[in-house]
Order: sequence, then structure tokens, then C-alpha cells
Amino acid sequence: MTTTTNPTRLMVQDEDVKKLGHWTTERAFEIKIRHGAATLDLRSHQIPDGDIEIHLDIDHGMLKLLVPDGATIDSWDVSFVGRGRVKDWQRGEARTDGRTIRLVGPIRRGEVRINRGGVAVLSAMMTKEFIADARSANKAGTTPVVADPSHRD
Repeated sequence: MTTTTNPTRLMVQDEDVKKLGHWTTERAFEIKIRHGAATLDLRSHQIPDGDIEIHLDIDHGMLKLLVPDGATIDSWDVSFVGRGRVKDWQRGEARTDGRTIRLVGPIRRGEVRINRGGVAVLSAMMTKEFIADARSANKAGTTPVVADPSHRD
């Protein structure tokens, strides 16, 4: 279990929120989604080593997590009311080489989607945030961060 006094909080209501690239250095999150969607990028090398814990409260919403290839998703403590699911195509594959991302809390008629590897890169690249990042990186002569924040120059 992650021990931190101030988890990063995100409230989404009737909107689409994206947190991409190097947006945080925390390992604990509280996410509330009501009739909306959120995308969180957890691939940054600026997030310290160790497990990540996400406390969920989703009602008619969707949370998309962009995670590194070796990450393990622990959804044992997620409770579902009505239709809902944690959609992870690599769920059955036992991985010991990456961090564990622990999901806790209720999902009411909503879902959590897990994107890894190339799918996570494409998901990040198909956003307005990537276009803005690519333009500013081009002007500065650096590499865009949003597409793959785990890349180090």
C-alpha cells in the first residue's frame, strides 16, 4: 500500500480530462469521474519507483491509464455496481519486472481501460496535447514528451 499524506486528486464531471507526459511525481491518486472521461499517463520516469495506488469513484465514466509495458494491474479491490469492467488485454500475463498499479473503489456503470506499449503511445499521440508538445519541442530542438514520457534524452 502506498503511504502518502497528500494524494493527487482529480475530479471530472461532464468533461474529458487528459493528464499526459510529466504531469506528476506522485504515486497515490484519488479519481472521481461523473459522466466524463479521464486519461492518466503513468509512464513517466519522474514517478518514483514503487507501487501506485489509485482510489476510484467512477459513475457513468471512463478512466484510461497509459502504463509501462511491465506494469501489473491489481484490480482485486474494485467493486462494480451495474455494468462495469477493467479492460486489460494483458491481464492474465504474470509480470514481475515492473511496478504494480493497485485500483481500489467503486465503479458504477463505467470502466477502466489499460493501454500499454504502442497502444499507449498512439493513444497519447492522437491528442491536442501531443500536437502542442510536438510544436514546442520542435521550436526548442528537443524530443516531445507526451508520446513517450519514459524516453530519456
